Amino acid sequence: MSLNIVIVGGHGNVSLRLAHLLAAAKHTVTSLIRNAEQKSDIEDTGATPQVISLEDSSISDFAKTFEGKDIVYWSAGAGGKGGEERTKKVDYEGAIKVFDAIEAVQGSKPRLIYVSAIDLRDRSAPPPAHYTEADLALSERVHKAIPTYMHWKYEAEKVLIARTKFNWTSLRPGGLTNEPGVGKAALGKTHLSPTVSRDDVAKTLFLLATRQDANSLGIDMVGGENPIEDELDLAIKQLQAEKA
Repeated sequence: MSLNIVIVGGHGNVSLRLAHLLAAAKHTVTSLIRNAEQKSDIEDTGATPQVISLEDSSISDFAKTFEGKDIVYWSAGAGGKGGEERTKKVDYEGAIKVFDAIEAVQGSKPRLIYVSAIDLRDRSAPPPAHYTEADLALSERVHKAIPTYMHWKYEAEKVLIARTKFNWTSLRPGGLTNEPGVGKAALGKTHLSPTVSRDDVAKTLFLLATRQDANSLGIDMVGGENPIEDELDLAIKQLQAEKA
């Protein structure tokens, strides 16, 4: 079945890969960008570009864009540009604007597939039981290196988890590379390494488009040895069983 899809943050490295996969599968894809100069890159993927700003456009502007859509992908971020204030503006306030806009859609609301980050947690509480010493050491390094980003991504995810008026899935990848995808990963409750290819993250996001059984789940993702399709099946089953 062909789906009508919007990608927020359409010019990102993962988003461009995702748009290509979705368009090749005959889905209708609109990629949202803030700079008209990026239009040709979007068109090269088979998607339709739309210029709209997370920082300047209104909730109602986004709600109109989301009308009639089946899925909204969130794959936006400040990318470390503009300092701490812009990280908050995009990664936190922009995300909440999108949540609010989905809720404002009249009638059937699109499902949100949200690209988050691994290891977002209350660090004053005990770490997850499955973390190893290597995980804890890597966690410490990452939170020290990009504290503002991790803080606002965590705050945004807490807001998302509390939303009940639309269906959502959060994919939480670890460190990303531009290496060619291998079609393999570890998914579910994972360790914090190894790194994972953006190609493989895009493939997982593509597969999630037809996985309604992943609603209300947060799925970690790092590099691994098993096919992504198999890992996704297992992760969804295990995470849903834990919720039951």
